[in-house]
Amino acid sequence: MKLIVGLGNPGSKYESTRHNIGFLVIDHLLKDLEPVSKSNWDKNDKLKSEIYIFEYQPKIGKLEKVILAKPLTYMNNSGMAVSLISNFYKIKPKDIWIIHDEFDLPLGAMKIRSGGSGAGHHGVESIIDALKSDKFYRFRMGIGLANNKAEKPKFRIKSNELVLKGFRGNEASKARVMIKRGSKALQMALEKGIESSQNQFNTK
Repeated sequence: MKLIVGLGNPGSKYESTRHNIGFLVIDHLLKDLEPVSKSNWDKNDKLKSEIYIFEYQPKIGKLEKVILAKPLTYMNNSGMAVSLISNFYKIKPKDIWIIHDEFDLPLGAMKIRSGGSGAGHHGVESIIDALKSDKFYRFRMGIGLANNKAEKPKFRIKSNELVLKGFRGNEASKARVMIKRGSKALQMALEKGIESSQNQFNTK
């Protein structure tokens, strides 16, 4: 059994912000995997999340139950929802995949890894605290400013300000491409394993 969690903040106020890239990727994944008529999220108050459960059959390997989740606890308390779901379904940290925004990666970049600190991401830190473990996988989606000096803006912006802003101009197209890549990376991880996904989708 796998638990795949997209991080974000609930509500229309936040739905198109950088901080909600986890929600956007997991929404895209569900659309890619399930017919539209079947892809409705179930609001589960007990688990403090929107949930979707399905079975995935890889071409090689056993049928596996997959739980998709979007916490409704707001970003900084994401650990509460992840802990409730993992305890209820008895899912170990190694079978939990978290999709989240990463300010330290430039927009469009992606890194898949297991373990390590939250590196200042309050949602990830909350999950580490709640699970008492850092041994879960993170799909880190870059939402930061370009790392090319020539492309940097003339003003400075704090990370906590940037994450609550939307994508503008050519950023929006880069974000759409990254969301699609995030969905494909998750599908490959389900089909062939995390290592295959890392090899193909991790930004060099």
